[in-house]
Amino acid sequence: MSELFEKSMRTLELPRVLRLLADQAVSADAKERALRVRPETEPEEVLRLLDQTDAARQMIGLRGSPVFSGVKPVAESLDRADRGGALNTRELMRIADLLTAARRAKEYYNAETAERTAIDHLFFSLHGNRFLEEKINRCIVDEDTIADAASTELSDIRRHMRAAQAKSRQILQKIISSPSYGKILQEAIITQRDGRFVVPVKAESKSSMPGLIHDVSSTGATVFIEPMGVVQANNELVELEAKEQKEIDRILAELSAEAAAHREDILWDYDTMVHLDLIFARGQLSYKMEATRPEIRRDGAINLRKARHPLLDPKTAVPIDIQLGETFDTLVITGPNTGGKTVSLKTLGLLTLMTQCGLHIPVASRSSISVFGAVLADIGDEQSIEQSLSTFSAHMVNIVSILEEADRDSLILFDELGAGTDPVEGAALAIAIIQRVRMMGSKIAATTHYAELKTFAMTTAGVENASCEFDVETLAPTYRLLIGIPGKSNAFAISRRLGLPDEVIEDAKSRMSGDSVRFEDVLTQLEARRQALEKQQVECDRLLRQREEDAQKAREFRTQMERAKENARGRGEAEAKRILRDARAAADQVFAELAEMRKQQAKAERTMNANEARAELRRRLNEAEDAVSHRDARQEPIPKPSRPIRVGDLVEFPGVKQPAEVTNVGKDGTLQLKAGILKMKAQASEVRLIEDDERAARKKTPSVTIRQNADRQLRASAPTELDIRGLETLEAESVVENYLSSAVMAHLQTVTIIHGKGTGALRQAVHAVLRRSRAVKVFRLGVYGEGENGVTVVTLK
Repeated sequence: MSELFEKSMRTLELPRVLRLLADQAVSADAKERALRVRPETEPEEVLRLLDQTDAARQMIGLRGSPVFSGVKPVAESLDRADRGGALNTRELMRIADLLTAARRAKEYYNAETAERTAIDHLFFSLHGNRFLEEKINRCIVDEDTIADAASTELSDIRRHMRAAQAKSRQILQKIISSPSYGKILQEAIITQRDGRFVVPVKAESKSSMPGLIHDVSSTGATVFIEPMGVVQANNELVELEAKEQKEIDRILAELSAEAAAHREDILWDYDTMVHLDLIFARGQLSYKMEATRPEIRRDGAINLRKARHPLLDPKTAVPIDIQLGETFDTLVITGPNTGGKTVSLKTLGLLTLMTQCGLHIPVASRSSISVFGAVLADIGDEQSIEQSLSTFSAHMVNIVSILEEADRDSLILFDELGAGTDPVEGAALAIAIIQRVRMMGSKIAATTHYAELKTFAMTTAGVENASCEFDVETLAPTYRLLIGIPGKSNAFAISRRLGLPDEVIEDAKSRMSGDSVRFEDVLTQLEARRQALEKQQVECDRLLRQREEDAQKAREFRTQMERAKENARGRGEAEAKRILRDARAAADQVFAELAEMRKQQAKAERTMNANEARAELRRRLNEAEDAVSHRDARQEPIPKPSRPIRVGDLVEFPGVKQPAEVTNVGKDGTLQLKAGILKMKAQASEVRLIEDDERAARKKTPSVTIRQNADRQLRASAPTELDIRGLETLEAESVVENYLSSAVMAHLQTVTIIHGKGTGALRQAVHAVLRRSRAVKVFRLGVYGEGENGVTVVTLK
């Protein structure tokens, strides 16, 4: 980078922008790097820097900036530790702070869920070392304090130190509290001299206090004596303090060695964090300036929309549009002094330099800038935004250097080109310089007052006029840059507004050449037409905006109507669904009532049948009781068996026609009998053996009819539904078990147990019985129409 380029950067005030960038950085090294930033001259590098700034700005908007407060230089400390030196507490705490900042930066990035960015690799490259970080923080409380937990040895030493101090103070407390010593003490306090506990004694009574004198007051009236009783305790305390310092030195040396072992990783993290600090400073500056990223071009063209000078107050700065390099390679800016020509020139140059530094610039979207190998400016040593204080010779020195360095990759900025000398010669020289630089392929922007340069721009291909607008009515510049329109000096109009007599102005006009007068008249007419066209454009823009607003309102109204139509349709559908739902509910209720009525009818019928069955059963029991009570000796005796009764024989009780099978014969002659599902015991003398011939005769008797009759009787005695509502749990379990036995004997396939809903206790008891029963194949709660969870439907095996 040439000296002229460096000088041009200072002229365009890039260092002031870099100071703003440094203010956004946190770490000292990042601030220094910000001040040393220089424009890049390769488009790929500029794109890389802008991608980084974009990523930082995006992350700041989403999550804020990472914390860089702990990023401080550690290289010298690590170098000394690497050579075997022990670091002090401040240096170790600085290393721990850096490790903390690196760890938090990694956590900051890991929490980020956005898409991949141009700075991901920097976060990925951070090492961190949480073990060393936590160890340093655990051992060091602050710069002056090592924690007791730093080591077991240090903890023991300090415990003994506290004990020794307490012992010394206890002895001294007794001394100062003793009435016998009250007369010789200057004050009843305990103090320290040379790290040892002492008491202040009156000088005339020092012989009354045996001990060591450590100090004397400035007046000599008080001596500070260490009583002999505490010398031993103080000596012990001094020894412990020496051990404490030795252990602290050992701890610091150990921590220093561990830091030195990770020296490369820590230095890498430091450099990466400084780099990230600078990148996020660019993002912060972008937010502060309300800046955006321009498009990067490679054809040497510049198109800035609503560009603002970054060093001016954004509330008062007037945005300008600047074009260069597309249809023309040279822009000649004219207009009165203090009209904004130099501001426009500096804005063009400074925004170009900022872009090549990777910074966002205060422009509107769709602005574009090319990357130049050099931005060379001749604005003068003392040039400022308000006025020009340069001289012709100073201009010429810069111009000579520019002509030596300019090439096709250069952006050249001339302010007041050819000024400071004879106007005719200055104008000719200015045109010649512009043509020479154009031949080199450079892009040029120049300001001037010379009418000859206006004519040159109007008659030369590739050269365009521009002017800074001036309001003659208010005698103030508007600072708007108008491309394609040459500027007027407005000297006569300004003079008239300031009170110069008309005859003087007319005399001045008469002294101008005819061509100059006609040229100024043409400029006046062009300016009038421009203003008229601008007013028309403003009105067209207003009408266009009004039309767009009306169209937007119409679209919104149509959307609202469609939404209202959809809402009405939805409400109609909802009402129809509600009516249908109510109708279904009413139908379900009717069906439920009908089902309940059928159940009540069936229950009434079952109750009637049960009553009839109970009456019949009671009648038969009465008959049986009568038959038993009227039996007499005429009853035939039980014949003795022809052989002993064995297992498998059939026997019967007298008067009972149902045979029973012998399943077991006890040692005492007791018989185990089984008749159907009934089991009983009886003595051999109580039953009659069915002999073999009688048994054979019974087998010949058709049994099908008997079994069918028994089945019919069992089916008639076991209904398909059992209602146990109102029963206690234990009672219900017994009833259900008996019912299942009857249902099995009746060869029923499916039965229904009605237990009701209630609290569910009865249902749970029924289900427990069903799970235990071997006769049950499967069971389920009822469905709609069956009684739902108030009944259980059982399928038997």
